[in-house]
Amino acid sequence: MAPPYKSAAGSESLGFLKKEANKTYNCENLGLSEIPGTVPNSTECLEFSFNFLPTIQNTTFSRLMNLSFLDLTRCQIYWIHEDTFQSQHHLDTLVLTANPLIFMAETALNGPQALKHLFLIQTGISSLEFIPAHNLKSLESLYVGSNHISSIKLPKDFPTEKLKVLDFQNNAIHYLSKEDVGSLQQATGLSLNLNANLITGMEPGAFRSTVFQSLNFGGTLDLLIIFRGLQNSTIQSLWLGTFEDIDDGKELSDSMLEALCEVSVESINLQKHHFLNISPNTFHCFTSLQELDLTATHLKELPTGIVGLSKLKKLVLSANKFENLCQISAGSFPSLTHLYIKGNVKRLELGTGCLENLENLHELDLSHDDIETPDCCNLQLRNLSHLQSLNLSYNEPLGLRTEAFKECPQLELLDLSFTRLHVNAAQSPFQNLYLLKVLNLSHCLLDTSNQHLLDGLPALQHLNLQGNPFPNGNIQKSNPLQTLGSLENLTLSHCDLSSIDEQAFISLKIMKHVDLSHNRLTSSSIEALGHLKGLYLNLAFNQISIIPSGLLPILSQQSIINLRQNLLDCTCSNIYFLEWYKENVQKLEDIEDTLCESPPALRGVRLSDVTLSCGITAVGIFFLIVFLLLFAVLLIFAVKKFLRWKYQHI
Repeated sequence: MAPPYKSAAGSESLGFLKKEANKTYNCENLGLSEIPGTVPNSTECLEFSFNFLPTIQNTTFSRLMNLSFLDLTRCQIYWIHEDTFQSQHHLDTLVLTANPLIFMAETALNGPQALKHLFLIQTGISSLEFIPAHNLKSLESLYVGSNHISSIKLPKDFPTEKLKVLDFQNNAIHYLSKEDVGSLQQATGLSLNLNANLITGMEPGAFRSTVFQSLNFGGTLDLLIIFRGLQNSTIQSLWLGTFEDIDDGKELSDSMLEALCEVSVESINLQKHHFLNISPNTFHCFTSLQELDLTATHLKELPTGIVGLSKLKKLVLSANKFENLCQISAGSFPSLTHLYIKGNVKRLELGTGCLENLENLHELDLSHDDIETPDCCNLQLRNLSHLQSLNLSYNEPLGLRTEAFKECPQLELLDLSFTRLHVNAAQSPFQNLYLLKVLNLSHCLLDTSNQHLLDGLPALQHLNLQGNPFPNGNIQKSNPLQTLGSLENLTLSHCDLSSIDEQAFISLKIMKHVDLSHNRLTSSSIEALGHLKGLYLNLAFNQISIIPSGLLPILSQQSIINLRQNLLDCTCSNIYFLEWYKENVQKLEDIEDTLCESPPALRGVRLSDVTLSCGITAVGIFFLIVFLLLFAVLLIFAVKKFLRWKYQHI
């Protein structure tokens, strides 16, 4: 599906336009009332939102025959006349969002034979009859949200053969009949979005014998109405959640969910509903269910021996009220591969072996749960030998011993960010995680003087140490990073660093991304990167002032450099760097915010705008005078010696 907005990333300025390879032009929010002549006929993607086109007709875009994407969001369009897009045979996506449409001619869309995505969000329409549909045989997605539509019934002969997305969210649809739904039956695998319509009635069996990719009834309070209407239907994903600003509906009971026995569904979202009482038989109709989201459903515990969820792969229990991890009765979900218990309302105790029956678990999220334990995590994660992703971020202090995760040897991602860690040994708590690729240790207040902290991670590619201080603000030659030969991405921002030893990164030979921003580094620390090439190097928000000419070759061999918000000197003392900067501006990121700090007269001026005329400086004059004096002394000495020799041989 094409996005409703496509940016012109990497574009260069061309007057008031932006272009990319002469194909994409951005003219948004320029107060224009017509297409500028500087937009070439070859344009394929035109972003023209937030301008002024109250009326569009067949001459408005006639010369832009190659258009495939056109965004006219908020252009105050009232009238779309006959044959408006008659020349745009290749138009794929048309965005008319937030225009107060009064009239759209029957032949307005005759030209685009390949139109796939049509956006009519917030246009004030009250019926789908408004849309000229006889030429929309290629239509795949129609977005008509935030309007005044009261029925999903499509007009007669509306083409649905290729329709995949039909978005009615936030309209005035309160009742669904069999006839309404019947108009969609030609569409196979349709995703129908009725979110925030507050449906209060549905004809029983309205969706009988239908097959949907997804159905979204978000915000509906009486789910029994929905369940009865879905009898004998097949749905890949069913979204039934509600929202913070909607009053709680009827409590869910076993008898209500009984209606789902006649529905084939693989994924259900019930977020923010309230269960009256969950019994072992509550979900007995969910025998084919693969995913279940019970976020914020006021759960305190799940009973043991739950029937019907033996095939469940993904379970979301976030924002509930469990006190102990064992209260989720993990043994009821033997096929589970993904478990999310994020943002638990009460402090969550991990218990011992509460998840040991989930031997197929691949992903576990226990973030924002106020978890605190002095000895993590082997007892708590017992038998999770297939776990690949573990998130324990934003918790209370955790104590880690040597090989703290030996029960999870298949881990590839481990996130412990914003959780204070007490490493209870001189060895690495991550020892023998041979497959770990991503490790997030940001703001963990680690003891970075422990040389063995990161031992045993031969495959680690991405390491985030943001917010962890180093002794005396210095990364020395001997440091915990030296064992990470596979590292490609290193984040050391906000570490209060003032210096980096020249040999500190010598064993990190394949790095591609280094973030050293928000520290107190000076240019001398750049020497530590001399052996690396092709880096994305972020040095923003440091104390770099003058960069000597000897360091410029190191910068030249990098791909992208960010020097934003440094104390950059724009005097002749830094002339070599300033000249290099202008010659390599294509390497520099955030050049609009890379400004001079000194002298005061140039403070706040972009480096790219600085022009200096540097003759002999005061320092140069001093050395020149010293050189001339020494030369004069040597010359006098030589003359005297020559004359003495001459007189001795007369």
